[in-house]
Amino acid sequence: MTEPRYDVIAIGNAIVDVMSPCTDELIDELELNKGGMTLVDEEGARRLYAAMGPAKEISGGSAANTLAGMSALGAQCAFVGQVAKDQLGDVFCHDIRAVGIDFDTPAREGQPSTARCLIFVTPDGERTMNTFLGASQFLPPAALDDELIASAAILYLEGYLWDPEEPRSAMRHAIDVARKAGRKVAFTASESFVIDRHGDDFRALIDEGQIDILFVNEHELASLTGESDFEKGVSMVAGKVPVLVATRSAKGAVAVAHGERAEVAAEPIAKVVDTTGAGDLFAAGFLTGHARGESLETCLRMGAICAAEIISHYGARSEADLKALVAAKLG
Repeated sequence: MTEPRYDVIAIGNAIVDVMSPCTDELIDELELNKGGMTLVDEEGARRLYAAMGPAKEISGGSAANTLAGMSALGAQCAFVGQVAKDQLGDVFCHDIRAVGIDFDTPAREGQPSTARCLIFVTPDGERTMNTFLGASQFLPPAALDDELIASAAILYLEGYLWDPEEPRSAMRHAIDVARKAGRKVAFTASESFVIDRHGDDFRALIDEGQIDILFVNEHELASLTGESDFEKGVSMVAGKVPVLVATRSAKGAVAVAHGERAEVAAEPIAKVVDTTGAGDLFAAGFLTGHARGESLETCLRMGAICAAEIISHYGARSEADLKALVAAKLG
C-alpha cells in the first residue's frame, strides 16, 4: 500500500458562515429555533440576512471546519465540496485555501447560489443556525477524483451531505474507493434530524463494516440507537465500529476502540462565547491525534482542547495557535 499523501480528505457542504451577535428578543421576533439548525430557502436566507446586525463572513461547513482545525495542528488535508461561480463561492475558495487546505472542486455554473449559514449568536453563547444549502447539494460523483480519495489515510464524511441524492451517491462511491485502497473511513453523524431521515442507511453502513471511526454526540447516539441511556447506547454501537467517539458537551467525551475505553472531561473555560464549531473542532483534534498514532486518551484530550478554544470566541475557526496550545496542555 502506498504511503498516503494526505492525513485526511473530507467531503462536506461548502458553506459560507455569516455570523452576527444578536439579542434573545430578535430570535423571538424572527421566530427562530434557538440553538438549533433550520434549513431555509434562498428567499428566507435573504430575509434573515436583512434582519442581521453587522456580520462577519468566513468559509464554514462542518467538515471544512474540521479540516481547518487539522491544518492548524499541522495535518495535511484536502477538501471536496461544491460552490457556485459567485461572490460567496470566491469567499469560500479563498478562505479554505488560505488555511493550507487543498481544494480543487470546480465551481458550478448557474443557480442555485453558494450555500450560506446565517448564524445568530445570543449573549449566552448559543448559536442559532439557518442554512441555505444552495449549490453544496449538487456535488456529483463526477466531481470526485478517485486518485485523490485513495491518497488520504482517512476519508472523512459529513452526515449533513447525506440528505441530497447527488452527494449521497458521491459519498458511497468515495467509501468504495477508500476501502479498496485500504484506507480508513470516518463519519460524523452531524445532527439528530439527519439520523431521523437516514438512520437506516447509517445503521446499514455501520453493520456492513463500512465505517472505521464514528463521531456522534449524545443526542445523535440516542437517535441512532433508539436508546436514551448514554451508556447503553455506547455499548450498542461500540462493538460494531473499530473506533466510536461520543461527545457530551460540558460532560466531556468517551471513545471506545477495539474494546479499549477512554474518557475525558471537558477542558475548563472561563466563558462560553459561541458554541459554533465545537463538535467540528473536537473531531479535528481527535483525528489529528489518531492520524499520528496517539493513544485514545490523548486523541480525546486533543479534541477537548480544540473544542474549548473554539467556544471561547466567535466563529468556528481557531484564533489561538492550536498547535502550540495542544503542545502546552498535553505537556
